[in-house]
Amino acid sequence: MTYVGDSGEISATYRPIGEVEALVRPTVTNRFVATGSVTRGQFGLFQYTMDPHAGGPKAHFHKTFSESFYIVEGTVRLFNGEKWVDTSAGDFLYVPEGGIHAFGNESDERAQMLILFAPAPPRENYFRELAELLDSGRQLSPEEYTEFLARHDQYMVT
Repeated sequence: MTYVGDSGEISATYRPIGEVEALVRPTVTNRFVATGSVTRGQFGLFQYTMDPHAGGPKAHFHKTFSESFYIVEGTVRLFNGEKWVDTSAGDFLYVPEGGIHAFGNESDERAQMLILFAPAPPRENYFRELAELLDSGRQLSPEEYTEFLARHDQYMVT
C-alpha cells in the first residue's frame, strides 16, 4: 500500500461523530470509529466504553491481526498473557498476532479505551453478531461457540 505518486492526492476521510456507528449494550458501548472499509484495510479503530464492573472477555488470541489498547479514562484491567495490570489514562498495551490477552473493567468507575486492530479485520462483525446472539437468548453448544469465535479469528485460552 505504498504511495508511488509525486504530487499527493486528496484522499483523506473525515467522519463526524454522527456518522460513527455505536453498538450500545447494557454495560458497554463500542463505537466503530474507523473500520477497514474506511481505512483501506490498514487498521480498525474502536472507542470502547465500559460501565463500572462491566467485566470483559477472557484470555484469548488472534492469528491474523495485532491489537493495541490505549486507555483514555478510568481503570482498565489488561492481561498481557502473563499477568493482569490495572491501567489508567495514557497507558498502552500492544499485542502482536498470537499474543494472549484479555481486558475488562472491574472498578467502580466508568472506563474507556481505544482499540486498534492492524491490519483491519472486519472486527465490527464479531461485536454485532455477538450482540445479536446475546439478544436472541440462543445458547450455542461448545462446538458452535468455538466455530463462531474461529470465524472471527478469536481463540480462547483455557
